Parts: sequence; C-alpha cells; structure tokens
Amino acid sequence: MSRVKIITDSNSGITQRQGKEMGIEVVPMPFFINEIQYLEDITMTQEDFYRALQDDRAEVSTSQPSPETIMEIWTQGLEEYDEIVHIPMSSGISSSCATAMMLAQEDEFEGRVYVVDNQRISVTQRRSVLQAKELADRGFSGKEIFDILTRDKLESSIYIMVDTLKYLKKGGRLTPAVAAIGTVLRIKPVLQIQGDKLDSYAKVKTLKQAKQTMIKAITSDLEHRFADSGNMYIDIAHTQNQEEAEKFREELNLLFPRHDIHIDPLSLSVSCHIGPGALAVTLSNEPKELAAVH
Repeated sequence: MSRVKIITDSNSGITQRQGKEMGIEVVPMPFFINEIQYLEDITMTQEDFYRALQDDRAEVSTSQPSPETIMEIWTQGLEEYDEIVHIPMSSGISSSCATAMMLAQEDEFEGRVYVVDNQRISVTQRRSVLQAKELADRGFSGKEIFDILTRDKLESSIYIMVDTLKYLKKGGRLTPAVAAIGTVLRIKPVLQIQGDKLDSYAKVKTLKQAKQTMIKAITSDLEHRFADSGNMYIDIAHTQNQEEAEKFREELNLLFPRHDIHIDPLSLSVSCHIGPGALAVTLSNEPKELAAVH
C-alpha cells in the first residue's frame, strides 16, 4: 500500500499546531505589511495582524510561497512517503496553485506529487484536506485521491458578507467611486465563490439582512444545485468576528439540526482583501467513497 502525505497551505484555516496533530503539513502563506514579509501563524498572529490593519497608512499585500520552499517541502516529504497530495487554495484566487502544478511536472516529482485544484478556500478547503487525509489513511493512492477531489471540485459554495468596503477598494477590487457610494449608503455586499470565481451576490445594509440572504442562498443550493450531491457540510468562516459567528451557528443549527457546523477564522492572506467583521457560510460535499463508510 502506497504511503501518501497530505500537504495544504494556511488558507485552509488549519494552524501549524493542528496540522502537526493531524499529520498534515501546512505551508504558511506569506504576506507583506509595509514591505515586511510575514508568515501566517509563524511570524504573525491573527491578533497582531488586525492591530496592524487598523493603521490606515499600512500597505498590506499577499504573496505566495517561493518555488524553492515548495520543492524543499516535497523533497523532504518523499524521503518518508511514497506519494504526496498537495491541496493549495483555489487557482481562481491565487497563482500559487498554478505554480505548484508546474513544479509537479519536474522529473523528480512527476507521478509522485499530485497537486489538486479543487477550487476551494478556507473551511471548504479544510474539508477537502481532512477528506484527503482520511482517504489516504484508508489506503487510497495519491492518484485516486487526486481524481476524487478533482471530480468533486465544483461541489462547494461560499457566501460571504463584507463589513467594510475599504479593503476591497485598497486591493483594487472596487473603484474608489463605487466604494465611496457604497460607504455613504452603508452597503454591505454579500459575495459568492462558486468554483474559481469571486462575484457579487447581493447588496444589503444590515447584518441581519446579510444572514437572511446567505441562509436563503444555501437553502436553495441544498434543494436544487446539490440535491443529488449526497451529504453536504455546512461551515462558517469570519474575520475577527467570532461572537457573531457563534450566534450565526446557533441560527443555522435550528434550521439544519443534523449538521455539525465548524467555525474558523479566515486566513490572513484572505483577510488582507476584505478586512475585519466579515461573516461567511459555506457548503461542501462528502465524497461518495467516504459516505459509503460513515
């Protein structure tokens, strides 16, 4: 039986400590504040990050791990394991996935390292990583795990309320004029991530409206889009908004009592673009290969 190592990045929400406990390697995503590089969960905590973000003069940008870093991690992994399944964040949101796919074609890695673009991020990416680990523990090969996650890549959905337009404007995702109008009108956009696309979904003015909008969206997805997808997981993500996330889970538990809803803070490289106060609800599937044994 092939021994398969599972690798992901910190955009999955899996911390360094959790990764060690679960036997999953977590590559820290780098980002810059005022041209100084930090590594999530290694050289900067969530608390330090949001403190820095409060400074309007702070220049915050995201990056990706260097090719040398990725290749070194793979080389070390292959000394102990036969194969590697590497699950980075969605290719539609970062170029780190495309870089890893290119590196996996090198002679020393080809046929032994499988880079999965299953187009997920945060808690949906976390679900894929945990599923990959369980599949590996159950004896599935790297290629089989790659095929399963690739097959199911569109079986997920994310709806996220952004509390402030400031960071979308700073990141160039909104024009200054649109951001100014939205701020005056106190608009809180609800965005959606379907596959590799981040799009506007709705415009609301209150947190209550945002939650109602997101609940309607996942209810519709469960009844229609994912009606034949088998077991679906509901999860919550947030940026510096733990209290509201807990309240939202209570509301969702009343509507969907059979679901064990997990809460995670969004990774810092995502938070750079949306700022604090965001709240998201997600859906992701359970592969039929695991549903059969649960």
